[in-house]
Amino acid sequence: MKAEEKIRTVLAVQQECWNNGDVDCFMQGYWQSDSLRFIGKSGINYGWQATLDNYKKSYPDQAAMGQLEFDILNVDPMGTEHYLVTGKWKLIRESDEPNGLFTLIWKRFGDEWKIIYDHSS
Repeated sequence: MKAEEKIRTVLAVQQECWNNGDVDCFMQGYWQSDSLRFIGKSGINYGWQATLDNYKKSYPDQAAMGQLEFDILNVDPMGTEHYLVTGKWKLIRESDEPNGLFTLIWKRFGDEWKIIYDHSS
């Protein structure tokens, strides 16, 4: 499987995990390192555990999580070890539909691809 296909597969699995209310499963797409960076509306989180904790605090239950939809706009190689992915996200919830854009930097670790940088707005 090519790199782009692997990345798209990880994103599809993340979406499925989220829609099943499983944040721990969703986080498997991220690099489990203190060097992971996540930038969102509340600022910058450094590290995998801090990102997981923030997700759990911001989305405490299935109603808050809603149903996640990704719209992948671009998957661009940055050499052989990194990819830049841009897209749109949307949460479909009973009372609203928050949405925004994301930029992800992916890195290859052996046969796996993980998100090492996430800027979601």
